[in-house]
Amino acid sequence: MSIAEKLQSKSPRRSGSSKQVRLRLVHVDFWSAMKVSAVLGLVLGVVQLVVVFVMWTLLQVVGLFGKIDEVLRDILAQPDFAITSFLSLPQVMMFTLLVAVLNFVVITVLGAVIAVLYNLSVRVTGGLQVGFANQ
Repeated sequence: MSIAEKLQSKSPRRSGSSKQVRLRLVHVDFWSAMKVSAVLGLVLGVVQLVVVFVMWTLLQVVGLFGKIDEVLRDILAQPDFAITSFLSLPQVMMFTLLVAVLNFVVITVLGAVIAVLYNLSVRVTGGLQVGFANQ
C-alpha cells in the first residue's frame, strides 16, 4: 500500500461536501481602481460615439429629418429652413465627442473617489466578506 493510499484511507470521506473559503476585501488599490474606471470610461465613450453615429445615420436614411423640415417650414413660415443645418453629422459628432470626454473624466474620478471611500469605510465595517466554494 502506497503512502497516498494510506492517507486517503485515513481521511474521513464526506460525500457531497465542498471546501469553502471565506475572504475579506479590506483594501482596494487606488491606482488599480483608477485604471479600471478609466478603461470603463473609455469603452463607454467609444460606445457612445458609435451609437450616436448609427442613430444619426438611421434617422437620415429613414427620412425623419426631411419630415421634421416640412413640419418646421409650415410652423415657422420659412421655405428655406433645414434642420440639418443645425444638426449636421460633424456638429453632432463633435458634441458627442465632448460629452464622451467629460464622461471619461467623471467616470475616472468617480472610480478613484469610490475606492478611497471604500478604504475609509473598511475601518468601520471591517470589509466585504466573500465566500468561494470548491465543487
